[in-house]
Amino acid sequence: MIDALNSTWDAMIAEGQPFAMTETEVRGIPMRVFTSAPPNMRFIWEMSAGHGDKPYIVFEDEEMSYGEAHATVRSLAAYLLEKGVQPGDRVAIAMRNYPEWALSYWATICIGAAAVGVNAWWTPAELKYGLSDSRPKVVVCDGERLERLNEIIGGLREGGDMHVISVRTDGELPSGGVRWDDFVDADNAPAELPVVEIDPDEDMCIFYTSGTTGFPKGAQLTHRGSVHNLMHMAFANAAAGAAAAVVAESGAVEIEPPKDVPPSAMVPTPLFHVTANNCVLHPLTFLGAKLVLMHKWDAGRALELIEREQVATFTGVPTMSRELLLHPDWETRDTSSLGSMGGGGAALQPDLVEKISKAKGAVQPSTGYGLTETHGIITAVGNVFFNLKPTSAGRIMPTFDYKVVDEDGNPLPNGERGEFCVKGPAVVKGYLNRPEATAEAIVDGYFSTGDIVYVDDDGFVHIVDRAKDMVLRGGENVYCAEVEAAIYEHPDIAEAAVFGIEDERLGEAVGVAIHLVSKSTLDQAGLTAHLEPLLAKFKIPEHVWFLDEPLPQNANGKFLKRQLRESLTTG
Repeated sequence: MIDALNSTWDAMIAEGQPFAMTETEVRGIPMRVFTSAPPNMRFIWEMSAGHGDKPYIVFEDEEMSYGEAHATVRSLAAYLLEKGVQPGDRVAIAMRNYPEWALSYWATICIGAAAVGVNAWWTPAELKYGLSDSRPKVVVCDGERLERLNEIIGGLREGGDMHVISVRTDGELPSGGVRWDDFVDADNAPAELPVVEIDPDEDMCIFYTSGTTGFPKGAQLTHRGSVHNLMHMAFANAAAGAAAAVVAESGAVEIEPPKDVPPSAMVPTPLFHVTANNCVLHPLTFLGAKLVLMHKWDAGRALELIEREQVATFTGVPTMSRELLLHPDWETRDTSSLGSMGGGGAALQPDLVEKISKAKGAVQPSTGYGLTETHGIITAVGNVFFNLKPTSAGRIMPTFDYKVVDEDGNPLPNGERGEFCVKGPAVVKGYLNRPEATAEAIVDGYFSTGDIVYVDDDGFVHIVDRAKDMVLRGGENVYCAEVEAAIYEHPDIAEAAVFGIEDERLGEAVGVAIHLVSKSTLDQAGLTAHLEPLLAKFKIPEHVWFLDEPLPQNANGKFLKRQLRESLTTG
């Protein structure tokens, strides 16, 4: 059956086909690109205007059509230009998944500016760092982020003006700030978007990744990269669907067809991540599909909305799919519209692949593997093919070159485990204001993912470990060095080693082993109180061990984290 997928795959990228490729130079590096790729993401947004009165965004009990969204985006785009935002400038979006997030995003990138996706979990200190690094001309924020912004706005404005637009809040505004409803007027919006020239390799978005050196890095996502990720998503879905049809027709396996419903997806993960933004918002907008947003994650409420809105695709982190299946309402709610369930941000465990496959209805498991630095997916797999290889992350998307290398950088053959490196138009331009970090991460066009993988003889990638010192907690990357740097700010810390602890719900939780200075009485509550102003809540260790002896080290003075984890969790 894998042969059916691979032959379909090859046919779809053949010359003259929709996903045919050609070679060109991207930022001086030869790469394969899709011949039919649109020039930029504004082109995608403008195409979606043809969907008119079809529903675009459902947020809880609110609904907005494509036509209403386009008018709102044109109104906001005109206002941003009025406030001096020009191509190449930046607009920060700091809010939970309100409809205004998506509308602000499209308005920003359609005038050639770059949207800065602010992590909504950030503390005031983290927010100050991100805004100081990206220097947006405008910040669009909701009430919770406005409160944090008000604490730090004075220091930020010392380097220049920063206009604030508030959304869905009556909170106190900083000087010169405005409220969304006071100037966004869809009924009187300009008839057209402003005319601007957008180069495919200009910054389209800045998404921050947790930093291995204690500070987040702003990944520079481009129009070309986002267009190619969108086409990768389209390619993966089309290839899997066509191959599944061949398999079903052959009688090799029985595949129940999904319910015939309009395309739609639930978006429960934050739009400031590529999982929700690039891998859901982009393709669903292109298709004229409906996006269902939630105020906050709740499995029971999600099932209610899936039933009410006849949601066809659920794309979250694996924890969310598991919680849906385990929720008591799963058996009573009508989820027959679901054809696909899974997502990204973390690997779907093999048992979860099986549970989704055996769930009621025609729902099938799906996943994609990728990073912020690759604009979204590197690999993808779904339906019957995921069931055949439940430990894999799928085949590598066609515009990527790849290599698996050993510790010395030497390429390894299929089946051998090593670090996964990829090159292609979907690799980011680099890290904002970090030329050294960019040069270290991207060499000759190849981005080092930090993941240890092997590629089987069918071309499927299997992720087995991470080279980077990172905890993947519920789809959020937590870099151990960042947490350690914050812990070491406490004067009572002599040594600290942060590592991941296996967690059934989250995949991993954050753990730390600490050796205190003499006579310290610091406990977990005191450590948490110290960290709360410094780190987002999901980064604060949930498992804390205070050790009487210094932490074990190797000959190079590095803490033996694997040894610590094993001894503390099994001893």
